[in-house]
Amino acid sequence: MAIPHLSDDQIRTMTREEKDRWWFENVYRGDMPQLTWRSGITGFVLGGILAAVAIYIGGKTGISIGVGLTSVVVAFAAFRILHGLGVCKDFTILENNCTQSIATSAGYMIGPLISSMAAYMLVAQKTPPHLHIFIWMVCVSILGVLVAFPLKRRFINEEQLPFPEGRACGVVLDSLYTGSASSGMFKAKLLAVSAIISGGIQFVISEGWMKLAQIKILHLHKLFPSLYTENGQPSAEPYVLFEHIDDYYYWLMAKLHIASENFIPTLAGVDIRKYGLRLTVDAAMFGVGGLMGMKVATSVLIGGFINYVILVPLMIKAGDIAPRVMADGTVVPLTRPEMVNQWSLWWAISMMIVGSLVSLLSKPDLFTGPIKKLFSKKKNGAGETRVDVLRHIELPLWISFIGVPVMSFVVIALTHHFFGVPWHLALAALPLIFVLTIIGTNSMALTSWIPTGAMSKITQFTIGAIDRANPATNLMTGGMTSEIASNAANLLSDIKPGYMLGAKPRQQAIGHVIGIFAGGLASMVVFYLVIIDPTVAGVAFRSEFAMPGAIQWKGVSDLISHGLKSLPSSAVISMIVAAIAAIVCEVARIRTRGRFPLSAVSIGLGVVLPPDASICMWVGAAFFWWQSRKHKTPGTKGHETWVEGCESICAGLISGAALMGIGNAVLGVLPWMK
Repeated sequence: MAIPHLSDDQIRTMTREEKDRWWFENVYRGDMPQLTWRSGITGFVLGGILAAVAIYIGGKTGISIGVGLTSVVVAFAAFRILHGLGVCKDFTILENNCTQSIATSAGYMIGPLISSMAAYMLVAQKTPPHLHIFIWMVCVSILGVLVAFPLKRRFINEEQLPFPEGRACGVVLDSLYTGSASSGMFKAKLLAVSAIISGGIQFVISEGWMKLAQIKILHLHKLFPSLYTENGQPSAEPYVLFEHIDDYYYWLMAKLHIASENFIPTLAGVDIRKYGLRLTVDAAMFGVGGLMGMKVATSVLIGGFINYVILVPLMIKAGDIAPRVMADGTVVPLTRPEMVNQWSLWWAISMMIVGSLVSLLSKPDLFTGPIKKLFSKKKNGAGETRVDVLRHIELPLWISFIGVPVMSFVVIALTHHFFGVPWHLALAALPLIFVLTIIGTNSMALTSWIPTGAMSKITQFTIGAIDRANPATNLMTGGMTSEIASNAANLLSDIKPGYMLGAKPRQQAIGHVIGIFAGGLASMVVFYLVIIDPTVAGVAFRSEFAMPGAIQWKGVSDLISHGLKSLPSSAVISMIVAAIAAIVCEVARIRTRGRFPLSAVSIGLGVVLPPDASICMWVGAAFFWWQSRKHKTPGTKGHETWVEGCESICAGLISGAALMGIGNAVLGVLPWMK
């Protein structure tokens, strides 16, 4: 069924009061169940699971994956099946939308833990108390909600801006509940099957799961001791398949007693495995590649190739990248993170920051548009009294007018007491919250893209210019402003499908806050149990998590603190060249209206990502691109599966592998598994 909407002419000529009345009479669904106990609980559970998946993927790639459509399909299928079994009534379309709203807001919560907060821990080399981080993240997100709702009436009710991602979610919901249910169930099956396959792959390559199955449950080490021996003694170590495909080659060569120097490839005298130049079985990265598409995945791959195959070997030969010698004389061998931190990070940061800023500045309407709208006057009929027909269902504006200053003070106080940011600098960052929120919201409304990276650097460099001595100052104020702004923008995109389908905005706001707590709890558990490496003194992350977002934040903070003088001259030259290349790339993308295939930000991301992850993502992107070329005809089974079902398949691949990976890490810290 076509979703009712205003024409462009109506949007241009009608007052907001007229638009509100039209929406109330033609779209609003009255008392249809929306925020119910079951939608709240379902959203809370789904949100927690999807937030855990999101932080797992974010820790590996630095990319925040969307969870809205995944939650829609899962909730639809679950309640459709339960309804068919006679267990309960089917979800209403608004209950599903509310579940989606809660789950989506939970997914937003991972941001600081893969960026500013993680970078702060690396710089300070200490882990703040769990409760401090949780309280700070929740308060920052709630402030984002309070900032967003006054803007909702302008951007959604009055301007009727598209919010493409939110609109897509509304269209999917409408098609599920007013169209053919079989289409929704088919997508749910695709998601489930792909999750089972990726989970199975992750299961057989995970030591924790194999130990649980082989040693703790089946006791195979007693039945087949020859498979579990070490120095001739029975061992409780499980048999696992190799995660890296190239390990089979190295294993075979070793079995043939061939000298390692004859079969291990090197670059600049360093084993290529140290660079991360490997082939990996990672269903999650395969799915991420399918979602990001060929252009982005190719840019990431090119960035990794240029860095690890060309530049890093040259810098090793030149001596600008070398094993570090600690104060006690301990030599730290070269590893991929060492290569990045010593040299590669700087040109990657230059590429990403300049690329983000050029892209942002190329859209002046993101800055000037909202300002013009705020000061423009709408005709409302001379002498007429304004009547707010949505007063009883909108979130009252007085809540934001009182809540924003109160919560701003709370957030500033927490930032000061928990992380040592001086009061005056935390206060100085306040005006940037509102500027960045306007920019981020307008960008999200038009493109479904929030320039979080560029926005955060505005705060980092602004506050860092005032206080260069304390890295926590620019990191935490940058994290505070960018998270509030992105949370507000994401919330408005999340409200868009509710507006399209006639939901109560007030209940969506409550649902969003429920999701904040769900995401905060889940992401904290995964971060401390799975991502933090407890075996290392100070703060370090497990080797499988590259944490590219945190590395970028830390790199900018280090640059602010120490300046360019602390870098090798080759690193400074690489930054200049990278900045010029970023400008060329982004200008070419702008001039060709997006047809230019390379992205400066994605090339920079490829530098800090492990090359094996970049390769796997590119293979995933190439596979789904090939399927889209092969199955072009709508209505065919192939098109329905590989093109229309691409997002469901990728979501399943990501979720199945991530949940198994999280479970494997949790098993590794359980005492009874030792």
